[in-house]
Amino acid sequence: MPKIVIADDHPLLLEGLYNQLLNFGYTKLSKATNGTEALRLIQEQQADIAILDIEMPYMDGLSVAKYCKTEGSTTKFIILSYHKESEFIARAKSLNISGYILKEDALTEISTCISAILSGQEYYSTVFETLETGNAKTTLDLLENLSPSELKILKLIAQSNSSKEIAEQLFIAERTVEKHRSNIIIKLNLKGKTNRLFEWAIENKGFI
Repeated sequence: MPKIVIADDHPLLLEGLYNQLLNFGYTKLSKATNGTEALRLIQEQQADIAILDIEMPYMDGLSVAKYCKTEGSTTKFIILSYHKESEFIARAKSLNISGYILKEDALTEISTCISAILSGQEYYSTVFETLETGNAKTTLDLLENLSPSELKILKLIAQSNSSKEIAEQLFIAERTVEKHRSNIIIKLNLKGKTNRLFEWAIENKGFI
């Protein structure tokens, strides 16, 4: 019998999933209402499967999954989400997430998803079968080349901050920000107009 952790900050969905899994015969269940609580339960219980809301207080579902995988965890992850956009699917696939289910389909698809995962397969809601994620994966690959400092600055650029404003927020020199901007432009293969970095950051805000 697999040990399963369920985490969602919406009480009705959390209870609904918990009771649904009990009905399907899964009895080794634990519940959490935020990301840090979910992470603690996953680690303490060495959970076989974690069913995580993509958006939770303290840590989101993808961040919990990413942390566990960097620690060498063997837990399989299922993400619950309202998001159908390609960047979220690409993010999940880049983390080798085993399952991704739309919240509106969670109660009807969760048993099928768990069965697929226990047999060594992936399960993504059928609505994603025709979704093009190639461009999203390319963007994620580019972002992997950036350092943590560059990612922080890129995020602030995407929030329409000027170099001066970024320097003030990060307590660094404005020329340091400009140097980072130059490095980011090179790493993202951006050419052309001087404001191309800002445009790229706005276009890809969902990935950053």
